[in-house]
Amino acid sequence: MTESRSDYSLLTTVSMMVLAAVAIAGALLYTRPVMVPFVLAIFISYLVSPVVDFLRVQLRLPKAAAVAIALLVAAGLFTLLGLLVTTSTQNLLGIENLRLYQERIADMATRFFGVFDRRNIDLGQAQLIETLNDPELLLNLPLLGALQSTVGTALKLLTNGVLVFIFLIYLMVGRNPNQFREGFYAQIDSKIRSYLVIKFITSATTGLLTGIILTLFGLPLALVFGVMAFLLNFIPSIGSVIATLLPLPIALIHFDSGVVIALVILLPGAVQFTIGNIVEPLVMGEGLDLHPVTILLALVFWGLLWGVVGMLLAAPITAVLRIVLGRLEITRPVAELLAGRLPPNLATGSYPAMAERAAARKL
Repeated sequence: MTESRSDYSLLTTVSMMVLAAVAIAGALLYTRPVMVPFVLAIFISYLVSPVVDFLRVQLRLPKAAAVAIALLVAAGLFTLLGLLVTTSTQNLLGIENLRLYQERIADMATRFFGVFDRRNIDLGQAQLIETLNDPELLLNLPLLGALQSTVGTALKLLTNGVLVFIFLIYLMVGRNPNQFREGFYAQIDSKIRSYLVIKFITSATTGLLTGIILTLFGLPLALVFGVMAFLLNFIPSIGSVIATLLPLPIALIHFDSGVVIALVILLPGAVQFTIGNIVEPLVMGEGLDLHPVTILLALVFWGLLWGVVGMLLAAPITAVLRIVLGRLEITRPVAELLAGRLPPNLATGSYPAMAERAAARKL
């Protein structure tokens, strides 16, 4: 009877947790316009707060001056990145470059369909190549719609950036650098802070080296691809793969040599592999203590809820969730599963703590 009650209690607990998870996910999806900037501001504060603490403690600057200097530096860096991406994109969409890429694509299509021409196979390639060589083709492309979409996306990012900046100001003003943290909050603070700082440094190094390599090869948008490598490196596992393959279409159009195209992909890929699989594990140690499958599922879940920002923050958010679940006895098995460890109670099929509580209620 005791074992039956224990199983019933476990089933009830699991059911309640599933319902709570669904309700929380719905609330996070509904409050996405506010929660995404707020959570993003929290994680950015982990990167900005050391600068504020240094200015206040070491240089003894007033709180207002320290916060203002740190936020101005952060805003300047984000503005610089935005101008870099905007300028490079405008250069890429210049009419001269578009004409060059049109000629390259038409030449590649001619060489590709030449195989079929030599075998007298007609797939309509003549009409396709004629269309690709048409000087009026660029004028008929939906560039205006793409430009409007880009402007709309930029305005949306600007709005989110303003909200993030406002939340960040309040977080920094309310911070006490002399406050001593211990226990549960200290564990979360230490784990997330060390992860974000190390990840920021390694991602910045990856982006810088990628940008330098692509610039040396003369690839258009080399600096933009470097920025993308920096951002995508925050997405575990798949981010580095996407960043490595991202320059491939431009490289295929811009370069004639297959060796150069291969090096444009392989050298940044080697940088991604070395930093992601050798340097980061050595520096980070245990890291977030999450199983790779957990990280992959977290990427899917948070990506569905919050889009790209959710994927960027999936790993640290899931790590915080694991720590919180690990603090409660009844949810500790879930925390162990997130870390990739089978809880002893599940391995043996017994739940002693629940059985003891059921026996106490019986008495």
